[in-house]
Amino acid sequence: MKWEDTGLIRRGNKLLIGRISCESLARDYGTPLYVIDEARIRDNIVRLREAFTGLYPGSRIHYACKANSNLSVLAIARQEGCLIDAVSPGEIFLSLKAGFKPEQIFFTGNNVNNDELEFALKTKVGITVDSISQIGRLVKLAGGRTPPISIRINPEVGAGHHDHCITGGKDAKFGVWEGQAAQAARIAGEAGVPVVGVHMHIGSGILQVDPFIPAIDRLIELASRVQDESGGQLDFIDIGGGLGVPYRPEEEELDLDDFAARVVGAFQSGLEKHGIRGEPALALEPGRYIVSDASILLARINTVKRTPYRTFVGVDAGFNDLIRPAMYGSYHHILNASSLSGAKLKVDVAGPLCESGDLFARDREINDPKEGDVLAILNAGAYGFSMSSQYNSRPRAAEVLVTDGRPELVRKRESFHSLVSGQAIPKHLRV
Repeated sequence: MKWEDTGLIRRGNKLLIGRISCESLARDYGTPLYVIDEARIRDNIVRLREAFTGLYPGSRIHYACKANSNLSVLAIARQEGCLIDAVSPGEIFLSLKAGFKPEQIFFTGNNVNNDELEFALKTKVGITVDSISQIGRLVKLAGGRTPPISIRINPEVGAGHHDHCITGGKDAKFGVWEGQAAQAARIAGEAGVPVVGVHMHIGSGILQVDPFIPAIDRLIELASRVQDESGGQLDFIDIGGGLGVPYRPEEEELDLDDFAARVVGAFQSGLEKHGIRGEPALALEPGRYIVSDASILLARINTVKRTPYRTFVGVDAGFNDLIRPAMYGSYHHILNASSLSGAKLKVDVAGPLCESGDLFARDREINDPKEGDVLAILNAGAYGFSMSSQYNSRPRAAEVLVTDGRPELVRKRESFHSLVSGQAIPKHLRV
C-alpha cells in the first residue's frame, strides 16, 4: 500500500501529516515524537463501520484499545460510536476517563486475578470470562451483583502475522476451550449471571478473510450451546479483531468490501443454521486497523557512520520507543521527511540503545539521509507508544495530535524526574 493512501502528503520534497510539516513538528515538540492524525482514525472507523452496517445493521465496533490507549484516541473512538474492549483494569480506567460509560466497556482479561475482577465489578463494566476458573471466582465475588458477561471461546482456529500474535488454536493460552463452553454457560446460568455474548479472537495482522470463515461457523455453533445452557438470548456475537494492515509498500490492503460481505454472509448463515434466537449484534474488535496507519514516529538523524561493510544512519529513537521491529522482526516503512527526493542510499537505520538489536531497518533505501534530517517511521500507531518503555533509562516520547492542520500536545515528553517517580532509596543506602 502506498504511503500517500494513508493521508500523508508530499509538499515539494517534504512530508506532511495532517497538513503539517513533519520537520516543523519535530522542531516545535522535539524528537522522538509520535504524531497522531485524527482524521485518519475517523476515516478508518467510518470505512469499517459502513462496510458492515450496510450489510448487517446490527454490526458494531469494540475498539481493542490495547493497540493505542492514548486518551485522545479513546475520545475519538467514543465520538465515532465505538465500544471498548479492555484487557486490563488500567484500560478500563483510561476508557472511563475518556468518557465511555461502563456499559460501553467489556473487560476481556486473560489469567485474571481476583483484584482485577473486583475492579471490574466495582466499575460495573461488562466482563468477558476466559476460563472456567475465572467464571467460578467471578460468581463467588459477585455475590448478589450479577454483571452481564460474555464467554471467550477458543474455537481451535488460529491465524496471525507472527507466532506471538496467534491467539486461537491448540497452543493458545486464550479462551475457554470449545468443549468447555457449555459448562461455562451452565455455571453462569445456575448462578443467575446473564450471558449476553460469546467472543473469540483468532489472531492479529490477518490480511485474508479465509481464516475467519470456519472460525465464525464454529463460534456460532458453540454460541447455540451457550444460549441453550444459559437459557437466555445473546445480545452479541464477537468475532474478534485481527484485521491486518499493509506495513510494506508492496502489500495489498485488505479488501474491506469483500471481507465484510463474506463475514456477514458466514455470520447470517451461521445464525440460521444453528438456530440462534433473535438478531444478536455482530461485534468486531479491531485495534490495529483503526490506529496503525494514523500515527508516525519522528526521529532525527544524529549520526551517519560508514564502515567498510555497512552505512549506519543513527537516530534518536530506539526500540524503547518502538519495539515491534526488534520483538517481531516487523517491517515499518521509513521516509526521509526532510527530503523525499534525492539519491537513495542503502543503509541500516539504528537507534541509540546499548543493544545490537536496536535497529529499525537493515539494508533499507532512504532518500539522501543527512545528519539533522527527520525520518518518519510509518504505521506506528498500533503497539507503538503502548509498548514503549524506559529501557536504558530513556524517558518516553511525547505525543501530538494533529486536527485540521492544528497540532496539540496530548502527552508530555517524560523527563529524568519521570525515571525516579515512585522510587525510594532505603535510609541505609543513602549518601
